[in-house]
This record gives sequence, structure tokens and C-alpha cells, in this order.
Amino acid sequence: MSLPTLRWTRLAVVPLAALALCAAPLAQAQQPNIRVAAKAFTEQRLLATLTQVYLQHLGYSVDVTWGLSTALTRPAQLNNEIDLVWEYTGTSLIVYNHVEEVLDAEASYQRVSELDGEKGLTWLAPTSFNNTYAIAMPEEIAQRDGDIRTMSQMAEWMAAHPDQFHLFAMDYDFAGRPDGLPGMAERYGYRFSRSELRSMDPGLVYLALRNQQAYGGIVYTTDGRIDAFDLRVLEDDKNYFPAYNAAPIVRSDYLEAHPELREQMDRLSALLDEETMRGLNARVDIEQQSTTSVARDFLSSHGLI
Repeated sequence: MSLPTLRWTRLAVVPLAALALCAAPLAQAQQPNIRVAAKAFTEQRLLATLTQVYLQHLGYSVDVTWGLSTALTRPAQLNNEIDLVWEYTGTSLIVYNHVEEVLDAEASYQRVSELDGEKGLTWLAPTSFNNTYAIAMPEEIAQRDGDIRTMSQMAEWMAAHPDQFHLFAMDYDFAGRPDGLPGMAERYGYRFSRSELRSMDPGLVYLALRNQQAYGGIVYTTDGRIDAFDLRVLEDDKNYFPAYNAAPIVRSDYLEAHPELREQMDRLSALLDEETMRGLNARVDIEQQSTTSVARDFLSSHGLI
């Protein structure tokens, strides 16, 4: 081979190598980053993990902030500290927007979409499951005390037996929420003494009920521990609790920059009904599987990863 040919070969290789070195950071820079938040209970951890694994598969860089309280989640999103969170229509309606009007599930979704839209937040398609608050009692105790089946019957039994100690367990948020203890006690006429009220981690509420250490307690209706721990969910016969359908809320400016996110998240939401969510929660809380393994199995079985 002649000397001129050798020189030409070397010159051709150098620009290609330089181009390869430049391409990697360019691809990294174009990878969308999304900041997701999760509240401090199993279902929220699962929803955030499903989102994280799914969007990473689609090429997003996903940062998750775990264990936020309801009181911190909305300010963080409005202050541009997070981009997406799975929220519940009833929480936004009452806690964030202070709407006292009783609305059904569809009307609640439409109202919060309008009100939060004015604040720069967009509700994506909702799931079909309603994870509302409820009062549960240990089945044995409910049968013992007159076969209690409604929240009104529980209040009537407690009023008729003031000599009994009726410990009531709830998560930390419920005690002070506008849709929580104060309004519920007023609607149903509950008269708890201070010593009868216990605020605790949500998981401990279920354990207290299972062990009959609590007379009643606040549960989430999609929680798999209700059936596993033989708990009786009481009918909300005075319709105190609103609909709490879950849906992703995303900052509107983020959605404008990444409009494909709407269709991507809608595909995930469409798969989550009440039976499915209760089953996923049970795999974590009862079978002690990790949220990551449960999320990966679910997404894989539905062809999303």
C-alpha cells in the first residue's frame, strides 16, 4: 500500500471516532427527565414504581421522591419540585380546593380538572378504581356488638355503651384532614375521648385491627389486608366520603414539552381497576414481595415492558 493511501485511511478514522464520542452526551442530553413523587403507603409506592419502571423502559430518566405527606405533595408540585404524582380526586376536591359540595365520581374528576388546570396542573385519564376511606372493624367484634354493618350503627352502639373503651386507629393525615376525623365525627355523631384516638403509620392500623387492639379504624378500600385480616368494612350510609379515583397529575408545562406522556400514562391507567389494585397491594403487604418485582411482573404481563 502506498504512503498516500495510509494517510487517507488515518484521516478518515479520526473524524468518525470524534463523532462517536460526541454522540453519547448528546443522546444523554435528549433523554427526558421526569420527577415523580409518592406518598407514604403501599398503593402510592406501587403506583410510583409502576410509573418509574414503565417510563424508564420508554427512555425517560426518572427521579422518585418517596414518602411525602399529603400536606407536602401539592406545594412541591406547584413549586416545580416534582412533575408527576398519582393523586385522588377526593383529596384534590376537598383538601386542596376546599369544595364541600357532594359530587359523584365523574363530576369530581371534571371539577378538579378545571380547578387544578387553573393552577398549571393537568389531570390525565383516571383509573377505574376508587380507593376511598372507610371504617373497618374486626369481624368478630362487629358480630359480637349487634352485627354492626354501617357507620351509623357503630356510632349508635358506642353512644349506648359509654362504659366500653373504643380505641379508634387512623393514619397520621386523617386526624387533621378536612375530609377526615372532624367532619366524620360531626356527620355521624362519634364521641371519641382523647385517649380513644390513635394516629399511626397506615400499616399499623391494619395490624391493630387484626389483633383486635382497636375497635375500629380507617382503611383504604383497595387494600388487600382487608380480606386477609378478616376485617368488616362498614357502609358509609350518610355518604361522608367522596370518590377517590386515582389518576396521574402532571405539571402542564411539562406536558407541553413532552406531549407524548399523556398517551403513555393513559395506557397504564386503563389497566388499573379495583380488583387489580387490591391484588397488587396484597402481593406487597401480604406476600411480602417487593414493589419493584410486582411492578415489573405486572408491566411485563401486559406488554408495557
